[in-house]
Amino acid sequence: MPVSRDALWSTLADGRTYAKWVVGTSTIRDVDAHWPALGSQLRYTVGRGRLRHDGHTEVLSVEPGRCLELEAHAWPAGTARIEITLHEDGEGTLVEMVEHPARGAAALLHNRLGDALLKLRNVEALRRLERIAQR
Repeated sequence: MPVSRDALWSTLADGRTYAKWVVGTSTIRDVDAHWPALGSQLRYTVGRGRLRHDGHTEVLSVEPGRCLELEAHAWPAGTARIEITLHEDGEGTLVEMVEHPARGAAALLHNRLGDALLKLRNVEALRRLERIAQR
C-alpha cells in the first residue's frame, strides 16, 4: 500500500474505525480504552435488521507498529483468528492479513470454497483499510 506503516498502525489502533473497513461489521458498540493492548476488546454488531448479531474481538498479541493478532467472536459462525502484519516496503507498507476459523461452525465447515470467499472479503477489507489510512 502506498501508505506509511505509522498511518496504517494508527488506523488499526483506533478501534472505532473497524466498522468502516471490516466487511460485515455494521456498528462498533464499544472499544476498551486501552485498545489495542493485550486482552483488550472491541464490541460490534454484525449484519443488519433481523440478521444482526453482537460480537466482540479480543487482542491475543500485539507488537505496536508492526503486528496485531486478534480473535473475533461472531456467533453462530464461531471464532476466527486474524493476524495483521505491517512490513516496511520502500515508501509504502506491505500488509499481510491471515485469517482462519478457530472454533465453531466455521471451523467445522472449513473448506476451499470458504477460503476463497474469505479471501475476497479480506481483499475488500484491505482496500477499505488503505483508503482510511490515506486520510
